[in-house]
Amino acid sequence: MLKSLSIRNYALIESVEIEFESGLNILTGETGAGKSIIIDALSLILGDRASSDVVRKGNDKAIVEGILGIAGNQRVKILLEQNEIELQDDLILRREVSVKGQSRCFVNDSPVPLNVLKEIGDHLVDLHGQHEHQSLLRSETHIGLLDEFGSLHGLVDEYRMSYDRLTVLFSEFRALTRKENELKEKRDLYEFQIKEIDAVDPRRGEEGDLENELRILENAEKLYEATSQLYQSLYEGEPNHQGAENIGGQSVYDLLVKARNQLEDLAGIDKAFEGSKNECASAAAIIGELTKFIQSYNSKIEFNPERLEQIRERIGQITLLKKKFGGSLDTVIEQREKIGKEFLMAENFENEIQKLKVQIESERKICSAAAQRLSTKRRELVSKIGESVCTELAKLGIPHAQFDVKIENRMMGKSDGEVTSAYVKLGRDYYEAAPNGIDFVEFYLSTNAGEDVKPLVKVASGGEISRIMLALKTILAKADRLPLLVFDEIDVGISGRIAQAVGKSLKSLSQFHQVVSITHLPQIAGFADCHFTVEKRESKNRTSSSIRKLDEEERIKEVARLLSGEEVTEASLNGAKELIGMK
Repeated sequence: MLKSLSIRNYALIESVEIEFESGLNILTGETGAGKSIIIDALSLILGDRASSDVVRKGNDKAIVEGILGIAGNQRVKILLEQNEIELQDDLILRREVSVKGQSRCFVNDSPVPLNVLKEIGDHLVDLHGQHEHQSLLRSETHIGLLDEFGSLHGLVDEYRMSYDRLTVLFSEFRALTRKENELKEKRDLYEFQIKEIDAVDPRRGEEGDLENELRILENAEKLYEATSQLYQSLYEGEPNHQGAENIGGQSVYDLLVKARNQLEDLAGIDKAFEGSKNECASAAAIIGELTKFIQSYNSKIEFNPERLEQIRERIGQITLLKKKFGGSLDTVIEQREKIGKEFLMAENFENEIQKLKVQIESERKICSAAAQRLSTKRRELVSKIGESVCTELAKLGIPHAQFDVKIENRMMGKSDGEVTSAYVKLGRDYYEAAPNGIDFVEFYLSTNAGEDVKPLVKVASGGEISRIMLALKTILAKADRLPLLVFDEIDVGISGRIAQAVGKSLKSLSQFHQVVSITHLPQIAGFADCHFTVEKRESKNRTSSSIRKLDEEERIKEVARLLSGEEVTEASLNGAKELIGMK
């Protein structure tokens, strides 16, 4: 049950705290006082969409928080565990909406996505908003109400899972056949491109290797001359013809060896030269290794005009492929892989399509069987729901009502003309199917004795629609056992004796559920277990709405006001006591 509701800076409400009770909670107040605003705020913590327009002028954000008792509610506890939310007997739902339009949701102080908040709310509250009864005037809503009445959610889910799998298979089938047609048109082009690329047979990284080899071959003579000179300068040098004082003809290696020997002599005299001696020895060793490499490199240099021409031709072939297929060698190779797969697919399309057809037929059998079970169960409910609704309508002042549920299955075609897009096949016939089955459901109604039933959407008046919805809610609520039912102005279009009947029906519902209802009618307000009044006040040029729980005396006066208007008379007070059951 809903234990409390806190609303701050929401529309006309600056701050209210409401402590609800079990049984029938009634909200009354002048038109425009803000009764429906409270229901709208409640809908926020149940997962409805939010708008920045709800934030009270001059504030940064609106905050709505509700505390609900969930002891024994296993479905909600499972949801909390699945979303790793701390489990408590009291569930705290909070919603914050900023003036910038940002919305934040919390469950037991843990932030959650909006869909989680909505899923939890769906297991706690049936909120019948203002004018929602008009949904009965849309026949597509009738199938959902029938399924609720029969608790067919399990069968619906079983069918829908198969339907969804078929949807995916059909999508794959359409994509594959579309691809087949496209590839048939491109097959010759792909074959030509594959031959063109394979004739060159490029490999990743080849272009860089070829360019490096080309650069070396093109500069072979320069490399040879340069390495020869280096070797001579570093290691061989020129003979010294001018005496010991002239060292210009000696190699670098010879000079370093001579310096090393001199440093060794000096180090023998003064240890300060020890480091310099070692460094000079290392330099001589490095020059020695360097000259070995240069000599080896020089000996391997090739002068190969034929190989040079081969490389130039190969680079030209690769350059041509790059121009045709995307600007880089990697792109060429990726294109080859891609069109190779596409070409292979084109070669094997018939097998792939046949595999999909087998999968579709297998899943179609599963879907068809689930659809037939669901349809059979729905047809078994027709007389039962008709009797239940008529019983409730009689209590609500429509004693001669006839309520019927028409279920239609629409055939698509015969097996001799294969309908590959059909989800359901029963016998030799294919049937139109939707995510909720093959049944097209519509409610029919007659409210007068002797008249035939006609589509409810065409014959029901506003007051009758309200009572039909209440009747449906009554029988559905008994089946579903949601802990909280909320009715925003279920009394539209009724008065007098009928209002009394509606009040009795709400009171009856409150024996099984906590009920919160907004009403303008004293006949309904008189049945309250807990009565609140919503008031609108002006202060400092600002309008705000507030709510307060009425004690027994205030409650009598409020019901009397609903009876007689602003001027409460002795007669209206007596009438109020009678409606409340004090006389």
